[in-house]
Amino acid sequence: MDRMQEYIRNEQNTKAERFRILNPMTRKGQILFTGSSLMEQFPIQELLTDLGSDLVIYNRGIGGYTSDDMLAHMEEQVFGTEPSVIFINIGTNDLGDNSRPFEEQLAKMLKNYEEILTQIRERLPETKVYMMAYYPVNETDKVPEGWGADLFVNRNNRNLPVANAAVRNLAEKMGNEFIDVNEGLTDERGMLNAEFTIEGVHMYANGYRVVLENMKKYLGL
Repeated sequence: MDRMQEYIRNEQNTKAERFRILNPMTRKGQILFTGSSLMEQFPIQELLTDLGSDLVIYNRGIGGYTSDDMLAHMEEQVFGTEPSVIFINIGTNDLGDNSRPFEEQLAKMLKNYEEILTQIRERLPETKVYMMAYYPVNETDKVPEGWGADLFVNRNNRNLPVANAAVRNLAEKMGNEFIDVNEGLTDERGMLNAEFTIEGVHMYANGYRVVLENMKKYLGL
């Protein structure tokens, strides 16, 4: 592990530890957002405040996490808040790993995702689980120099719909609900709108505002 990877891992471990300490202070039976950076960077409290909503949503996303990481930190990311509703977005970092072909990464991720859902069903049998579709990406407009060749090898707008279809099938198998809240995120080419994205993958608040608009019916807003 090089120094940068070590730094990132230490940061992730610190976030998980903060959640472990914070979770006993939360109100139980509320809504949970969890997953990787696509969830961690969702500014849900600011957006809810802007809507004038007092809905309580806890965000337990951790940037850079794979499905392996989430399985290792279910207490911190899921069970510690004892939620009544879970919105989960995990797996894009698995798919973005270029060390193996996309099909192999997808199969491994789905196996882990099923285990995550199984644990939730066993520990929180009354909890409603929404499995979120992966967001589209923008492979051309705002990619930092030197990143493009690696960033979109597997995580691209050809493979993401395949992954979404597989996650939808997993949701049906596990008795959960798959939700696609991506309407309005793409441009005329089907890519994530450049004005919404930082570097082609992650989004600014204006992109998340679109997502939240699509989520309102699931949140009771």
